[in-house]
Formats: sequence, C-alpha cells, structure tokens
Amino acid sequence: MITVVGMGAGVPVDRHAAAGAELVVGGLRHLEAVRLPVGAERVVLGPLAPALDTVQKYVAEERPVVVLASGDPGFFGIVRALAERFGPDRLDVRPGVPSVAAAFARVGLTWDDAVVVSAHGRDPRTAVNLCRAYPKVAVLTGPGAGPAELGTALRADARVLVVASALGSAEERVERVTPAEAAVRDWGTAVNVVLCLDEARALGPVRTVAGGIGAPAGWALDEAEFDHRDSMITKFEVRALALARLGPRPGELVWDVGAGSGSVAVECARLGAAVTAVEKTPDGVARIRANAAAHGVDVRVVHGTAPAALSGLEDDPDAVFVGGGGHELPAVVTACARRARRTVVVALAALDRVPAAREALTGAGFTCDGVLLQASRLAPLPGDVTRLAATNPVFLLWGVRSHGRTEGVDQ
Repeated sequence: MITVVGMGAGVPVDRHAAAGAELVVGGLRHLEAVRLPVGAERVVLGPLAPALDTVQKYVAEERPVVVLASGDPGFFGIVRALAERFGPDRLDVRPGVPSVAAAFARVGLTWDDAVVVSAHGRDPRTAVNLCRAYPKVAVLTGPGAGPAELGTALRADARVLVVASALGSAEERVERVTPAEAAVRDWGTAVNVVLCLDEARALGPVRTVAGGIGAPAGWALDEAEFDHRDSMITKFEVRALALARLGPRPGELVWDVGAGSGSVAVECARLGAAVTAVEKTPDGVARIRANAAAHGVDVRVVHGTAPAALSGLEDDPDAVFVGGGGHELPAVVTACARRARRTVVVALAALDRVPAAREALTGAGFTCDGVLLQASRLAPLPGDVTRLAATNPVFLLWGVRSHGRTEGVDQ
C-alpha cells in the first residue's frame, strides 16, 4: 500500500505521518518536517521517474511506502502519476487543504466560481489567457511561470495579483500587487499559488456547478443583442460559421481585426477565449467596450488601423477573425496569417477580393477553404403571411495551419 499524505497549507504537520513506512518519498521540506522511521529509505523528490521506479521495488515486495505532498495531492498533484503507475486501489490518500483553497481563504473569497490552472511544467500562455478572460483565476506556478512572468504578460490588463507563498508555515506571505509590481520582483521559490482577480467582478453570482468555465446558453446571437451602426455588424448566420471555424475556447487568444461592433469578439469571449479587438474608429472602440460590458465579458480593445496596429500586439493569437475590407485587406490577412497559431477566418462582402485574401493565406502555409453564404430570413407581410427576405451575401474564407503550433488547453 502507498499512503499519500497532504501537508502544509494551514494544517498542523503530523510529525508521525511517516510512521511504519519503509520508504518515504517527498520534497526536502516535507521530509524534514516529519519523524522518519528508523531504517526507512528516504527519496527526495526531483525528477519523478526515478522516484516512481524506487516505489515500484517496494510495492512489488509489498513493503509500506509513504509519499508526502503539498496540500491535496489529488488536485494537480502526485496522485495522478501514482494511480497511473500502480492503480488507484493501491493508494490510501489523506488530503490536506489545497493551496488554492487556503489562498482564497486568506483573502476572504469563495472559490467555487474560480478557474484553476496549472502553469507548472506547462506553457504559461494558457494561464495568461485564462487570466485575461476570467475575473477569478488561480494559477499554480512553476519555474518560468511565476508571479513575475504573469505580471509581465498582464501589464496591460486591469487585474490584481495575490501572491501566496509558504502557506501554512511561519514564513507565510500573502501579498496584493499590480501586474507591473509583480513583474519586477524576485519572488524566490516559496510561491504556492497566484490569484489573478478582476476585483470589480470577483464576487460572482451563486453557483450550482463549481468552476468558472461554463458554456453559454447560446451563440450566434441576434444582431439586436449588440449595439451597432446602420446594420454594420456580422450577421448571425455568418457569425455562426465563423465561430465554428475559429473554435474559440478557454486558454486561447483570439484577435478580431476590423472589429466594428465587436460582435465576433464578444461571442469568442463568451465561449471562454481571451480576446483582443482592433478597431480604427473611435465610436467603434466605444461601441465594442459597451457591447462587452453588456454581455459581462472582458475584451481588450486596441484603437488603431491594421496592419500597422498589429505590430504592437505582443502575443500571437491562436485564431484571427478579419472583418474589415478595403484595399489593405491582403496586407492585413498576410500579417494575421504570419502570427496566427491555428486559424484565420476572413469575411468578405466583395467577391473580387477573395483571390488576394486566399493567396495571402496559402502563401503563409495555410490550407484554405471557403463558402458563399446567402441566407433568407422569415419576414412578415400584411395579411398575416410571411415572405423570405434575403440578407446580403458574404463570402467566408478560412485558413488552417497545416501543422498546429500548440496543443491548446492542457487536458
């Protein structure tokens, strides 16, 4: 039997947690906190594979093993690796308080509506994009993905970072800082978790299902759901297919270039993606912000004209929607295609611009496809009868990178 004991994060250390074990495995600080049985072998956790190999030898001989871990070892912890290697039936898991729960408790917030993401040994961009998209995120940190790196990435976002270090110990520290302040600090190695908060929205509504990520009740919303100018908005039939091809999801970044009313940007944000909308008109910028606020999502709005404005966007997007036209369209599509990690979708009202846009996508190594959308909606006529009213046809073009640059959200 392998006994897995969660330690720290506010729970008094049981000095006898390793009693009876012939092998004790854990981090150095955990091993030093308990009384090791006489004659027991000690393995300090570093690379996981050699430690598991040692555990295998003891399990094969049915000799007792104790594994010491932080907080709840079944929450982004070592229980997964142990269960995969030895089977859940060989584990006796005794969880402590998760560091996420302890951190939220220290700042007096519930966490049933929080998004929790691990950046330990993973691409930190997933955590960064979740912090941009959601008002309450807990990030389990790791080397190269700590408070300083998060702060650097989130400088332009209206967020507060709560950095919780050495939870449950005499050296415990819980500090509120701005992203800019976090970016220039040396935080050492004792950080347990970073909370990223939009404090205006941190107290969310009562939840029935835990977790901040949830699918919206619907998408491809009616145009009436958005403030727009003179029907200058991507129609919901076009938006439905565009969203299907963009595939926005939590942990990813989407650009909406030539955003207009921001309907595509808002819909992508409602589906959990971090979104940057680029719009050249001041009234359009205000309109996008108003639409995002009306739908309770966070959209970063950049006032500028593409393609020049795109050079100021530091992070490469996973997907891009190009909704503007004009003579600069080929250059805009080219600039987007150079940086898009997965896909670019272009909406065109003018058919003669399709070849140049298609060439820009294929020239950047994308596999290209498209469709002409012509929809007719039911419309009332006098006498309680109905006719079909045609909407303006739109050509939707999309390019998919042949070999994706990322795997997206950790599964």
